[in-house]
Amino acid sequence: MPESILKNKSYAFAIRIVKLSQYLQSEKREFVLSKQILRCGTSIGALVREAQFGQSKGDFTNKMSVALKEANETDYWLCLLKDTKYINTKLFGSLATDCNELIALLVSTVKTSKK
Repeated sequence: MPESILKNKSYAFAIRIVKLSQYLQSEKREFVLSKQILRCGTSIGALVREAQFGQSKGDFTNKMSVALKEANETDYWLCLLKDTKYINTKLFGSLATDCNELIALLVSTVKTSKK
């Protein structure tokens, strides 16, 4: 079931984002951007989980749409971290791939739920 894949992938991504935030704070002494990416990167999975028990189809669609917005914001922060040299290209590539995969799954889920 796509929601299960989305649930698992968004949770695994949240773990990676927590570790990224820890790295940025401990190794790079960066606290503002690390909190921004922590907030939006972990909220994707939280919203997916919340959507599972939506009160209606509309509520489900809304939660998934917000998760999609958070994933897009996460992609922005990842690009900014790369371009400001807080993370290297290899780490960025790996995280961006995961993030873009989540975006694709969320786009598909939102489109399907609107039918």
